[in-house]
Amino acid sequence: MPTSPKVFYPNGTWTSWISRLRRLSSSPNFRVFCLIFGLAGFLFGFVAISEPGLISAPKGLVADPISVSVSWNRGVGKDYGHAGVDNSAVAGGGLRERHKVMGFVGVQTGFASVGRRRSLRKTWFPSDRQGLLRLEESTGLAFRFVIGKTGDQKKMAELKREVQEYDDFLLLDIEEEYSKLPYKTLAFFKAAYALFDSDFYVKADDDIYLRPDRLSLLLAKDRVNPQTYLGCMKKGPVFTDPKLKWYEPLSYLLGSEYFLHAYGPIYALSADVVASLVSLRNDSFRLFSNEDVTIGAWMLAMNVNHENNKALCSPFTVLHHLLLFGIFPSAQGFAILKRSCWSCTKRTFVRQVQLQFLFDGKICSNSREL
Repeated sequence: MPTSPKVFYPNGTWTSWISRLRRLSSSPNFRVFCLIFGLAGFLFGFVAISEPGLISAPKGLVADPISVSVSWNRGVGKDYGHAGVDNSAVAGGGLRERHKVMGFVGVQTGFASVGRRRSLRKTWFPSDRQGLLRLEESTGLAFRFVIGKTGDQKKMAELKREVQEYDDFLLLDIEEEYSKLPYKTLAFFKAAYALFDSDFYVKADDDIYLRPDRLSLLLAKDRVNPQTYLGCMKKGPVFTDPKLKWYEPLSYLLGSEYFLHAYGPIYALSADVVASLVSLRNDSFRLFSNEDVTIGAWMLAMNVNHENNKALCSPFTVLHHLLLFGIFPSAQGFAILKRSCWSCTKRTFVRQVQLQFLFDGKICSNSREL
């Protein structure tokens, strides 16, 4: 017997839902909601593009602010004690763990060195946060400008703006004065040790040209002695004339010549050595007038290996005192000098800069007359 054909009717439930959605989409409230949602998505995307550090950071690197302040627990009658991180400078205000790197390089700078920092950011020192993180990832070295404080509110305000713009500072709670450089150096090592779990801690001046890649290779070498004092070692006469810049008031304790110590513009201490310095009371060791001599004296008192490496005072790693004649090359001039001077001595390099400036004014920018 033939059966009647089966007829399928649409589900009434689906029909009602479709009708409801149509009514909802045509309502003014729904359109306003979609507009707000779309604007929120646009703003989030704009922030993500303009501030990439807020969203992500290179693998293995912290996304917290790079610049931090370091305060000091002051003892009775002493200016500076143990380091403590000012966590208000860290995102979220939480405790900051020591960041693991192979080497931490603190470029010592001052309030009168705005031009020097600008010149370094145009050459080997990255001028933005992401550049610093990429350099750290490629070399294993973290870099910061190290500066103290001053009672001049205008200078402090200018520094605050620079910190906000570049985020590449380590701020010390110590008066920034030339006469207090030994104190600043000790404060730097204590602060660096508190913030970074590093194999080496490098002190550098802000008037050098540094090759981070070559410095990284130098620090990565295998060493038998874990207590290493690495630098370009030298001796020199003790200055007894109070009118001279490097006058040493304690010259009567030293004789006519300084003991062997690392060349001041750049040297490195291994983690074990810095750990010993951190544990010292500030009145335990004598401080001389010059910070490199002071560190050298402390190294004599400790069982460290003096590693005399001339690479730290050769053009292959660092070209020191580019500012000796108030000169920094322009971008084009810098490229020319860098290509032609990697194998020349420091003196030859400086002389070449002089000649280039004298005979081709375009090669140097913002240079004063010789």
